[in-house]
Amino acid sequence: MSASSQSESSTGPTRARDLGVPFEGRSGLAGAITDVPGVAVGYRTLIAGEGRGAVRTGVTAILPRGRSGVGVPCAAAVHSFNGNGELTGRSWIEESGSLTMPIGITSSHAVGAVHAGIAAWVAENAPHVAAQWMLPVVGETWDGYLNDINGGHVSPADARAALEAASPDAPEEGNVGGGTGMNCYGFKGGTGTASRVVAYGGDEYTVGVLIQANFGSREELRLGGIALGPRSSTPNPMEEGDWLSRERNRRAPGGAGSAIVVIATDAPLLPGQCAALARRGVLGLGRSGTAGSHFSGDIVLAFSTANEGAFTSVFPDRADAEYETLRMIPWGRIDPFLTAAVQAVDEAVWNALVAAQDMTGRDGHVSHALPHAEVRAAVSQMNGL
Repeated sequence: MSASSQSESSTGPTRARDLGVPFEGRSGLAGAITDVPGVAVGYRTLIAGEGRGAVRTGVTAILPRGRSGVGVPCAAAVHSFNGNGELTGRSWIEESGSLTMPIGITSSHAVGAVHAGIAAWVAENAPHVAAQWMLPVVGETWDGYLNDINGGHVSPADARAALEAASPDAPEEGNVGGGTGMNCYGFKGGTGTASRVVAYGGDEYTVGVLIQANFGSREELRLGGIALGPRSSTPNPMEEGDWLSRERNRRAPGGAGSAIVVIATDAPLLPGQCAALARRGVLGLGRSGTAGSHFSGDIVLAFSTANEGAFTSVFPDRADAEYETLRMIPWGRIDPFLTAAVQAVDEAVWNALVAAQDMTGRDGHVSHALPHAEVRAAVSQMNGL
């Protein structure tokens, strides 16, 4: 099996902006979730074999405060737009309003392996956290069209490798990590990222996004109101191919699939404000056309790295004071951050589509990438050229 742990910056990748796709808002330096100070991302990409048993999967790992900050809580919240999916650890995030663990994103049937791998890695690298309890956070989307999803190919060691690879550099996009075998809008999907800078008072804050994009139907995809998906000349074997894909589309018509979206910010937000940010993530998904299929699992996790230490009371024996003081953005002034989340999620989706490459997977199943020429043509039409 060919496995890779990737954390270094890509050299000259093609992104949606390179094709002329217009986006609102001011992007961060790298246009990535890692523009938020302290956030680190690592991948483990697993590609092996052809035909039956072909492996096209992996693990994406996110460290909200980097390696040294594991166990230091962040204000956090989760929003489930449609619950046909999984995000472990959600109950405690909702109860405590905080996130203390690394985040893993993977294949639907690999959640247990990644959960175990994160627990083992934390026990080794942050034993003070493991001494309390561990509720790893693992999200998933379905890669069974391209990947031998029932083959047990993702192991706890792969999750540990993704965590070890985590870096503050701009992460790669497309067919990497947990996004390796994913599809989006009837094209090859995968991993995408983006960011926005928000000027507030005399300060500047960053809202960063990473998405594992595996949602939407071909007929839904729109770019600036142009029906990009329906007019594409690219074949869609996922709808026209073998018995399994036909059966899946019969049972799950429309935009069946899933999306796991992670929104990070260094703005001082309360847990309830993180929840508002997470809800706006769904509006970002909708900008490219999806209506949100009943059979799609679309889950958004948002966290703030501000107010370090203010939420340590969730670990009573580690609290240094009976009271904590924190800074917050007033609710009445939160709109620029909500807008930034919508804009960044939208761009992350397009970056995933543009970065993805054609892939042939299990039993010869093919997923074609969104042709760059069709994107450029749509942009020209938008510009009246």
